[in-house]
Amino acid sequence: MSAVILSPVRTKRQPTRGIKGSPLSWHRLKLNVKENWSGRRSDGRGCGRLESKVSATNNPGLAITFVSLTPNDGNVRMSTHRFACALAVAVICCLSLLGQVSAEDAANRSTLKVLFIGNSYTARHNLADVVEAMAEAGNPGLDLQTTSVIYGGRTLSDHARLGTLNFVRLHELTRAEEEATLADLRKQAEDPKDRYAPSAVRRHQLLLADFEKLRTKWDAVVLQSYRDDLEGDGSLYAKFAPKFAKLANGQGARVILYETTPTTQNAQPLTAAPEAAPVMQKARSIAALADRIGGTAAPMSLVGLRCQTQRPDLTLRFINDAHLNKTMAYLTACTLYAALFNKSPEGLPLDSITDIRYLELKGGKFDKTKDRDGEPIKQTFSDTDRADLQRIAWEGYQEFLTLRKKR
Repeated sequence: MSAVILSPVRTKRQPTRGIKGSPLSWHRLKLNVKENWSGRRSDGRGCGRLESKVSATNNPGLAITFVSLTPNDGNVRMSTHRFACALAVAVICCLSLLGQVSAEDAANRSTLKVLFIGNSYTARHNLADVVEAMAEAGNPGLDLQTTSVIYGGRTLSDHARLGTLNFVRLHELTRAEEEATLADLRKQAEDPKDRYAPSAVRRHQLLLADFEKLRTKWDAVVLQSYRDDLEGDGSLYAKFAPKFAKLANGQGARVILYETTPTTQNAQPLTAAPEAAPVMQKARSIAALADRIGGTAAPMSLVGLRCQTQRPDLTLRFINDAHLNKTMAYLTACTLYAALFNKSPEGLPLDSITDIRYLELKGGKFDKTKDRDGEPIKQTFSDTDRADLQRIAWEGYQEFLTLRKKR
């Protein structure tokens, strides 16, 4: 096949200018090899220039152009040029095949759009990205698209004030409604004590700038709690989660309650089993809320308790930072995976977590290779730890489902 493809590339010295083409079809790919000679004879009395272009005529984006200068011995130079041309043909064919595979694969792919609403317990470790990687690894052909609305240290009640409900209902939101929300936020931003309204103003300005482009329906909405779920049915979380859930359910989206547990995460290995009663009481409240909104949950207090009981050597929060550490982040991502697909994360290949907060040094500088405890910014879990965390997440989620049935 190479001889046929390369037939228009001549090995004899050529004093003429001109272009010739030779089309070739192979595996539904049409190739065209073109050459353009210019300059003086390359027979020792000057220098010739040969420009060749190999392209796919049915895919103009696939093309390689290369140039050879042929001083003195043109035949030697042409040998090199012929090899380059053959290599270009091979590359074009490979790229075309990859393109065809990608196109066929895209036709078979399904898309899942997930909105994450929360604070740093969602932002840390790029949790949404970790869930995305797990989801696509565990569901071949799935394209999981995540969007996050984050305000540090804020709860769902704050999100409601800052206009996040608009992001839940993007599919039906009107420009006039969004402009009214932005106007209200600008008034809030006039208060110098309000640290979050200015950020919300910028976020909603960006939404208006690409309003139609960003319009979408969600397949799932993740609602993160943060110390607003400690009072059971009377908590702010129980009050505001249904407001967000109603908008999500109205477009057919599943709702996942991401229950954080900052009060029970351990910074040091445990020497005794933690007290289970408060955790179970809180889990029952989350189960009741999940029933109320018709959703499910990532019950991290319950999952965390199971981890602390089975693997007391593992820690679930940083020492110098009150946030979930990399182990707890991995456990959380596995539990969100279980809640999102109602199947076990066991066997997923993802084996590492990378934090986004660095060790602070003197003079306001940071060591970006280390986290705030001085440990490597990226943690790769052993096969044993990875398997245990995946199993514990699934068992904890199953325990939560059983708890719901008993209500």
